Amino acid sequence: MKVWWCQASRLSIAAIATVLSIQPVQANPNNQLDSPSPATTVEEWVAQLEATPTTVTGVRVEASGTSLQVVLETTEGEQLIPATRTIGNALVADLPNAVLALPSGNEFQQENPIDGIALISVTGLPGDRVRVAITGTDAPPVVEVRSDIQGLLLGVTPGGAGTTVEADAIQIVVTGEEDGYNPSESTATRTNTPLRDVPASVQVVPQQVLEDRQVNQLEEGVRTVAGVTPNTSSVSFADGFTIRGFGLNNSDILRNGLRDATSGQTSANLSNVERLEILRGPASVLFGSGSPGGVLNIITEQPQPDAAYEVELTLGSYEFFRPAFDLTGPLTDDRALLYRLNASYESGESFVDFVETERWFIAPVVQWAIGSDTTLTLETEYQSDRQPNYRGLPARGTVLDNANGEIPLDRNISEPDRDFINNRIWRLGYDLQHRFSEDWAVRNAFRASFFSYEQDSYFPAGLEPDDRTLNRGATTGSSSTDSFSLTTEVTGNFETGTIGHQILVGFDLYREDLYENEFSIFDFPSLDLFDPDYGGEAGATTFRIDNSTVTEFAGLFIQDQITLLDNLKLVLGGRLDFVEQTQEDFLADTETSQSDEAFSPRIGLVYQPIEPLSLYASFSRSFNPVVGRGFDNQLFEPERATQYEIGAKFDITDQFSATLALFDITRTNVLTSDPRDPNFSIQTGEQQSQGIELNVAGQILPGWNIVAGYALTDARVTEDNLIEEGNQLNNVPRNSASLWTTYEIQSGGLQGLGFGLGLFYVGEREGDLGNTFELPDYLRTDAAIFYRRDRLRLGLNFENLFDIDYYETADSDLRVYPGAPFTVRGTIAWEF
Repeated sequence: MKVWWCQASRLSIAAIATVLSIQPVQANPNNQLDSPSPATTVEEWVAQLEATPTTVTGVRVEASGTSLQVVLETTEGEQLIPATRTIGNALVADLPNAVLALPSGNEFQQENPIDGIALISVTGLPGDRVRVAITGTDAPPVVEVRSDIQGLLLGVTPGGAGTTVEADAIQIVVTGEEDGYNPSESTATRTNTPLRDVPASVQVVPQQVLEDRQVNQLEEGVRTVAGVTPNTSSVSFADGFTIRGFGLNNSDILRNGLRDATSGQTSANLSNVERLEILRGPASVLFGSGSPGGVLNIITEQPQPDAAYEVELTLGSYEFFRPAFDLTGPLTDDRALLYRLNASYESGESFVDFVETERWFIAPVVQWAIGSDTTLTLETEYQSDRQPNYRGLPARGTVLDNANGEIPLDRNISEPDRDFINNRIWRLGYDLQHRFSEDWAVRNAFRASFFSYEQDSYFPAGLEPDDRTLNRGATTGSSSTDSFSLTTEVTGNFETGTIGHQILVGFDLYREDLYENEFSIFDFPSLDLFDPDYGGEAGATTFRIDNSTVTEFAGLFIQDQITLLDNLKLVLGGRLDFVEQTQEDFLADTETSQSDEAFSPRIGLVYQPIEPLSLYASFSRSFNPVVGRGFDNQLFEPERATQYEIGAKFDITDQFSATLALFDITRTNVLTSDPRDPNFSIQTGEQQSQGIELNVAGQILPGWNIVAGYALTDARVTEDNLIEEGNQLNNVPRNSASLWTTYEIQSGGLQGLGFGLGLFYVGEREGDLGNTFELPDYLRTDAAIFYRRDRLRLGLNFENLFDIDYYETADSDLRVYPGAPFTVRGTIAWEF
């Protein structure tokens, strides 16, 4: 495996050098338009700020044979100057100093106006900007831009049609930023396929939703996604989630489509996050080993061709303080070299005693257009967090009766000023994309992540029969995780007779090194939960860990999205993975290793009886390695999971859609107690999750947006030698629902003023796999007031508006995590 990694790395470096060597140094100026020069004096800056935006009053799409014309009508024919650049299979043109004032609202969309063009959208953005996005079916369209008395005219010819355009024609391609509440595409499929053509349940949380809710924790970011439940609390130092009843591994939280084991080891910083993509169900065919529940893909913000600078300040309850800035623009006059820089600082306390948090984050990105067909992106991130390791409260006195009364929810069982965790993450990588032709492209991407962790913390070890004396332990030590992810993939479009193909083929290499250095556990004095007297010194050492685990993956994958008919699409995919794991115990001076391989198939069918309706069915499998040996000294096999799913996707309007999914997942080879010897495990366990998910998203009326979902999940143990069959899987509510809706006034003196309302319901769920106690259901209400005008954005967000007591999750009957009480945060942002 190590030889494969080295050889593949050398091949990738050679491939990059080859691609770079055949490209011109300068981007083709015919593919770029100059934006207005930035102000160099205070007078020029003030003049630019006071410039009256051009109003786009209408949008027309006029088809003519194999081409079409998009007309942006302006007041008295005022001139618009677009800023564009090229990257992918779709297009975008940003119009600075412009506002959209359509009778139908703040967005225009039209699907499939002609063959070769999948979608045309025109959207009004904050900061007096209008974005025109045109998506080609198989290749980027060619666009000729001109102005006349009507306004701005875009002459569009589908890519690959063989049409010759004039010398001043430009190609426009999507820049990566999604707007609105109803994105139409997702990179979670690795092919930028329209969601209506994907035989799976994919939900995107776009930047607009994150901004309206003022989300700064990943746990809150996914609350609007049906079937996704956080496994951690707002006070936790790391992120964890359950999808469709099954918990995610650390490496199931992807970053820009690449595996990264460090993502789940700390709480993600959202300062540079553009959107969240959730692919429900087994995803091994695309991303290798992982949870049968699905994957969460974090998409980060990319450089933009127009200079834009935003500063933001958020203040809130419990002394919350968070300044941040976001800078982007060109580094060269021809805009071949772009940059983006996100940075933030965060500090604050908590509703829990003695919990204080401090976080630093910075993320620079540079993007180089090495000609019209090649783009190289270099990015890095650094994050540093310090906070206590909060361990929750016992079930007795919170969700179960306690003769001594209720434990105060702000109680901390740890030690003040002594409990801490220091996390540091450094990530760096590149993403190289090259288009050979209108139909074929290649991507080569690499990311290295380095995570270090130091802690002195305290944990509950048992509750005495008096239900008030909590035995405690102390732990100290450090650990580190280094992960390296490399992927190379080729996408292509071709036809066999009348059948169209969009093919994806590639390989992934991944390595993860985990070191736990001198991790020690000590006895520590007990604590009276109702009359705590903190202090004391650690006693004898009861347990020590000093080991390492090295895991290496190599995966080969292929997928073909076949267009049998215009309304009938078939997806076939398969992946072969090889895994090698080596564990070394430095205290016992022992080393064990094992190798596994697995094939993961995927079959899906999409039928569209009418244009806005997609019916789909799919079958997929996943695998997850299991390390260890059984009673007979045989190595454990990987866990396997099989899913059957059917569903429907319906575009109610051009801007409002709904998705319904029914699924059945069976997970096998689960470890359970061996009846021959309880000190060993045997792989006869089985778990099953069945359910229904419904989500709707988009714009109902101009200014009125909504995202809502409901999930019915029945996740239970079906075979086990220790756990009773039929027990519900822990932290999985049978019923959950969410609603987030906003309304923004569209005209008049109050234009830009908006209001938001959120309702989040989580049903009863079991606190442990033994089903010995239950977490009660709750309905949390959030609200927001915001104001957007020109370059100013103000927001006031209220969480848990009615100050209810509720419990988010549980690790055991000693670790139940309460939710935060009423919290308010105010944000002011200025773009210049």
